[in-house]
Amino acid sequence: MRTTSTVQAPSITLASGVTIPDSKMAREVTELVRDTENSLLFNHSSRVYYFSAATGKRKGLTFDPELLYVSAMFHDMGLTPKHSSATDRFEVDGANTAREFLRQHKIPQQDIDTVWTAIALHTTPGIPQYMPPVVALLTNGVEMDVLGIAYSEFSDADREAIVAAYPRTEHFKEDIIQTFYDGIKHKPETTFGNVKADVLADKDPKFQRMNFCSVHPRVRSGGLRDH
Repeated sequence: MRTTSTVQAPSITLASGVTIPDSKMAREVTELVRDTENSLLFNHSSRVYYFSAATGKRKGLTFDPELLYVSAMFHDMGLTPKHSSATDRFEVDGANTAREFLRQHKIPQQDIDTVWTAIALHTTPGIPQYMPPVVALLTNGVEMDVLGIAYSEFSDADREAIVAAYPRTEHFKEDIIQTFYDGIKHKPETTFGNVKADVLADKDPKFQRMNFCSVHPRVRSGGLRDH
């Protein structure tokens, strides 16, 4: 798996008009993420933006492309050594990194909260679709690029253009799982209640999932009485 730094690919414009926002902040985001993440994650995050924004256009949703771009580009920053904490979920690490970046750019708190929530919840199925468009669309983009969900709803031309500009590795499906594992294996307890526990189970035969009914003895044996 190649994980060297990538050269920035030129921004593309899809038939629907989707493109990377032409703003100083967006350019700073691109440079920061390109310099922090390996090529697999940078290209993945870029594809996630395009798939997310294209989904929003197709559904006729009103959303801020710049906030969506920040969300997409920062969503896996918590997997990098520079931004990985010892105790928080990697999603929260990425959300916190984005929050600090946006604060430095004097972005309104409501917009910061939207980006934070989008990143923090992007591996928590069943919730984002009921939240503001940026939150929902980020999960849509991640699910398309990693799982192929809604694949047929994108035109061949759009899919091919996105992947040509931001290529997948030859064995992307396995490479991305390995990248997830490498980013969270030092804090397995943070996968309790989210899909990344599946990654640890796949890669580590000794991994034991935490179980709600057994991890806290007070659930059954202590605490408040039933009546």
